[in-house]
Amino acid sequence: MPRSLRYIILLLVAGISVSCEGIFQYNPNQIILNDDEKNLNRKNIERIQKLPLTDTVRFILMGDTQRFYDEASDFVKSANNQRNIAFVLHAGDISDFGLTQEFRWVNEIMQKLKYPYVTVIGNHDLVANGPAAFGRMYGDLDYSFEYGDNKFIFIDTNSREYAFNGAVPDLEWLQSELASNTSGKNAIVVAHVPPFNGDFDKNLESRYAGILAADPNVKFTLYGHEHGYRDGFIYNDGVDYYVTTTVGERGYMIVTTWKGGYKVERVAY
Repeated sequence: MPRSLRYIILLLVAGISVSCEGIFQYNPNQIILNDDEKNLNRKNIERIQKLPLTDTVRFILMGDTQRFYDEASDFVKSANNQRNIAFVLHAGDISDFGLTQEFRWVNEIMQKLKYPYVTVIGNHDLVANGPAAFGRMYGDLDYSFEYGDNKFIFIDTNSREYAFNGAVPDLEWLQSELASNTSGKNAIVVAHVPPFNGDFDKNLESRYAGILAADPNVKFTLYGHEHGYRDGFIYNDGVDYYVTTTVGERGYMIVTTWKGGYKVERVAY
């Protein structure tokens, strides 16, 4: 059955909630996962850190799979044809409505990658029971890992979903992660909503950008959310901001890093 049709059926079923003897009952917010569908970020980080180290690291930035299942499958085919890729970063909005089945369908597609993948949470992933489903399936909303000369820092920047409460993104945690990078690795901050977007808390925008600009190891930073490409030195402070398009637009970025340097390419498929 085509995934697009399965998605429509899911939405129809999600609207059904009957509770009387002998009649089918389904709760769209229930979280039922197999063992191999739990703690995926941790498991894939372990795979990444076992990869042979080289002077350069080449990885893919993609995102906003949401309901684009067929396009996501085509992304996997395209990504698998790339050379020397270490891993894939998913920039969030795995799901559309925060339903566990959506996360499972996307993971089923992404498992066909030749590479491990890790993800950051998107605003659509925070809908309904999405935070619990994401937590069970992928892990912490804010986390980091090191590989070679790079420290990757993933942070929840979906301020609107928290009613702009002043706590998201967690800037104290971000500062501590940057401060703990005592060996001077490339510090690569990955999030879903870029700070110049209206869904980012405007009261935190200046401080967030300032934290990144104050760290000499932050040369560039990576996002999704906007369903289109964007890049540039937005705040004229030496930090290059990159936004990748959605897989629905059939595009992604390839990022190559080395000690103190980087290169970003756009790929259409």
